[in-house]
Amino acid sequence: MNLDAFNFSILLPAFLAGLLVLTTHVPLGMQVLARGIVFIDLAIAQIATLGVIAADRAGFEPAGWVAQAAAVAAALAGAALLTWTERRWPDIQEALIGVLFALAASGGVILVANNPHGGEHLQELLSGQILWVGYQQLLPVAVLNAVILALWFWRGQRLGRFGFYGLFAFAVTASVQLVGVYLVFASLIVPALACRAYPARRRLWAAYGVGAAGYALGLGLSTLFDLPSGPMVVWTLALAAIALASRRGAANAVGDKV
Repeated sequence: MNLDAFNFSILLPAFLAGLLVLTTHVPLGMQVLARGIVFIDLAIAQIATLGVIAADRAGFEPAGWVAQAAAVAAALAGAALLTWTERRWPDIQEALIGVLFALAASGGVILVANNPHGGEHLQELLSGQILWVGYQQLLPVAVLNAVILALWFWRGQRLGRFGFYGLFAFAVTASVQLVGVYLVFASLIVPALACRAYPARRRLWAAYGVGAAGYALGLGLSTLFDLPSGPMVVWTLALAAIALASRRGAANAVGDKV
């Protein structure tokens, strides 16, 4: 345990990055569960990652605007494809999402095969580098997320298939750049799963609470024990979700007895 490693100038922007990801992923995650397309986040995130890798392979800076544009374009292309497949083959949409994820993931591995630093770069995109997020990266994501949330709560179900997948593509692309693929998926699914039994009026805020607790605990523990932050937050998100779901189950059991 290393108490001297607690540096709030690093931890605070990392925690704020986590909160930004949660702002869009919690409500989108609830919709994903309702639609039964759980792995869409992994697929879109992996497609956006493939766009970044392709731009890097072409010689562009991974953090530059060309790579960001490639990630958005790839994610929107994936969103358009999933819109078409849902319209044409709705009964196998989840399977097609899984196939798309596998293709994007294996495509990324192929593109970095001859790059001496490719494996390291791919690992960074998957696990994320949340502790190295700076305040300058948070502002554009905050603006984008505000627009996404405004459209989501204004239009909601009236966005249609491509509207939903398109918003999803923008949200996921921005989030992957901050926290990596694993945390993007966990932020989408875990809080929504934990709170699915809650009354509708409390479900959203309970899910936000689970997400915030998971990020705070994971970042703190990863710093104390010098462990990878992204994977650690995935585990603490799951633990926070289990704790909340267990508490809800116990409360329901008491209510049934009464």
